[in-house]
Amino acid sequence: MIPFSILDLSPVTEGSDPAQSFRNSLSLARHGEKLGYRRYWLAEHHGMPGIASAATAVLLAHIGAGTSTIRIGAGGVMLPNHSPLVIAEQFGTLESLYPGRIDLGLGRAPGSDQRTAQALRRDLQSDSDQFPQDVVELMDFMSKEPRQPVLAVPGRGLEVPVWILGSSTFGAQLAAHLGLPYAFASHFAPQQLMQAIRIYRETFKPSAQLAKPYVMLGFNVFAAETDEEAHFRATSWQQAFVNLRSGRPGRLPPPVANYRQKVGPAENALLDSVLSCSAVGSRDTVRAGIQAFVERTGADELMITSQVFDHEARLRSYEILAELRAQD
Repeated sequence: MIPFSILDLSPVTEGSDPAQSFRNSLSLARHGEKLGYRRYWLAEHHGMPGIASAATAVLLAHIGAGTSTIRIGAGGVMLPNHSPLVIAEQFGTLESLYPGRIDLGLGRAPGSDQRTAQALRRDLQSDSDQFPQDVVELMDFMSKEPRQPVLAVPGRGLEVPVWILGSSTFGAQLAAHLGLPYAFASHFAPQQLMQAIRIYRETFKPSAQLAKPYVMLGFNVFAAETDEEAHFRATSWQQAFVNLRSGRPGRLPPPVANYRQKVGPAENALLDSVLSCSAVGSRDTVRAGIQAFVERTGADELMITSQVFDHEARLRSYEILAELRAQD
């Protein structure tokens, strides 16, 4: 099988708090390192009661200190929220602390609702349409011979690998133009997946960082000993997703039996769309789901997310997946 990596939203579960989420995140990163996962990424979200990874670089420093070999990074930093210089300094610091282990994934969405995005603005003119220019500026800050008079210290000369993240064709076009690896958020926004992959591969221009296209796709996995248990565990994420899209974001709720039978047609249609990039079930079910997805997309790597309420069950889900990969 192709390489697997971990995407962690550092979920805050009902009855818990961010401090416990951070302990769980470090536990998951160590578990993934032991199991042979290639990288561990955290995502920047703001103003969401169920996601604790808002201060992404700070949390990555904690993860780096508790691991030794697995690559760690942002999947991603929402660049419109930040000055490129500040991100160059933050990830230059991380690269200096953990050399050869840092990835920097960049997205152009605010990672929040509009009110939170307004509170996050770095200035009154901050605009997601500036994203391509901000990416180029950020990469220049970390280059060996930056064109700008201002220096990123640390950052200059460290050339932290940059990824472009996206859920539409915009990111695909930018990643191809700059010759960067591309990560698509198919785990929650699969609608333009195949079109984005095609555009990226057909228009890719080689760069100093990357000679040929490289596609990593987000994929939900809920693996358990039986199909029934896996579908039960998956209901926590399903509830959280429906609540978010209904304007009621909250902490990750405990699983409930027969959740899909308790919601209406609109909610089930929403979940059917998102679950098109998911594998829920026992070993055989998950293996078949992943194989079909990789055959359909030609993915070079999968970024696995598993929003399970019980931490031990979450670790077990990633363990089952690693066992499947070891068998193939």
